[in-house]
Amino acid sequence: MTTQDNTRPLLDWLLAKFPDAPKKRAKQWITAGRVSVNGVVIRKPHQTLPDPGAALQLLDRHATTLDCGRDGWQIHPRVNLLYLDTALAIVNKGPGLLSVSAEPDDLSAQSILADFLAGKFRAFDSGLAGRSLPAAYRRLEPLPVHRLDQYTSGVFCMATNPVARKLLIEQLSEHKMRREYVAYVEGRLKSPKGTWRNWLKLSPDELKQFVVPKPETEAVEAITHYEVIAEFEWVTKLRLRLETGRKHQIRAQAAFAGVPLIGDRTYNARRRIDFPRQALHAEVLSLEYGVPMTWTAALPADLQNLEASLRRR
Repeated sequence: MTTQDNTRPLLDWLLAKFPDAPKKRAKQWITAGRVSVNGVVIRKPHQTLPDPGAALQLLDRHATTLDCGRDGWQIHPRVNLLYLDTALAIVNKGPGLLSVSAEPDDLSAQSILADFLAGKFRAFDSGLAGRSLPAAYRRLEPLPVHRLDQYTSGVFCMATNPVARKLLIEQLSEHKMRREYVAYVEGRLKSPKGTWRNWLKLSPDELKQFVVPKPETEAVEAITHYEVIAEFEWVTKLRLRLETGRKHQIRAQAAFAGVPLIGDRTYNARRRIDFPRQALHAEVLSLEYGVPMTWTAALPADLQNLEASLRRR
């Protein structure tokens, strides 16, 4: 039955579009990830929405969600594919690799995934993940939504169609995408929990952020919530949640707060502890995707070794 604002459950719209489909089968299509609206898969049969019209699509049964398993598909020594469907790809990238290609010949997580989707190579793993990608995925193109710094490891998302990219960027700009990081910083904070609120302004060459005391031309607000999760000699381990997503946000704000990241060549002049990169890892990514979905990337080996070394001290 239609409500006054013409919203109905997704299942109703699907049955209206495919009147010969049994209700049970239509419900199975939705829960299996075969139904998308505006390029985004929705898995809740009873989620209400206005008439989606032509935006409602029933996807091919071979082109739904790829089963990446509990640990993902290792498609490259520095890229682990955690999730893939016709709208979204989630990857865990290693340190030292670009997230997104700035130039056509750049090696990046994006270019590696694009080559994998195009069938240019198989997954790096043996066994189940060593199988070639099903042909139904080969028309997909990874498109940037956000990115991690080259020497920051961890989880981030890309869209696999333009409509989904637009919706994911909107979700990002509306602060509905949850991104949590782990960082190892030099020094101590006065409070075990808190929020950094600063105005950041890029240098003319756009390679470094500077904290400015008040809003000014081209300055943008940066908000990061932090929590101390461990303390070692000279070092604090933090969990950080981004509310905004500015270039070098965590690195610049941590340095301004007097606790620069270990290994940061740009914002940590003193570098008391020798480490080959900024000790920063994107651990958790959550977003609304028909239903709330969360992915977690374990600490890479170099940060595990760093923490073990700190504990020995």
